[in-house]
Amino acid sequence: MSPHEVAALIESVCAERELQWESTGERSYAVTLPGTNKLTTICNLVVGEHALRVEAFVMRQPDERREQLWEWLLRRNARMYAVAFAIDAVGDVYLTGRVGLGGMTADELDRILGAVLTYADESFNTMLEIGFSSAIRREWAWRVSRGESTANLEAFRHLAEKGSAQREADY
Repeated sequence: MSPHEVAALIESVCAERELQWESTGERSYAVTLPGTNKLTTICNLVVGEHALRVEAFVMRQPDERREQLWEWLLRRNARMYAVAFAIDAVGDVYLTGRVGLGGMTADELDRILGAVLTYADESFNTMLEIGFSSAIRREWAWRVSRGESTANLEAFRHLAEKGSAQREADY
């Protein structure tokens, strides 16, 4: 397919699947993918002369246990389709990939967008747990002490309980 045909295909697939998208330049798009754990993932699609570049921000740099997170991401990369986890110069985590234009179809584009959404959404809580467990525990404790809701932290209840059990053992 030509670059212009792939650009038209992106617009068509997004419209058919009712995905929010916007043009960010000539033959470049930002597509909003709705998730469960990571509520939204913005997937940037840039159509080049020979390949479609795919990039999505997943998480800011971790506060702790960076090496453990990098190892986890590298192991995860071995089982992924079309994109892989990468980090930028400051350690923020992205999904990135390049896919040739030759075999691009509506089904293939749907599969690529689905892969980005799946990898970002399914990995998100584990990534947060590895890279931000201390901050999550502090936030949980702060909310409990003030009578605030912990509903959006419920996936991390085990971290708060583990932290409480450890503090009790220290006394």
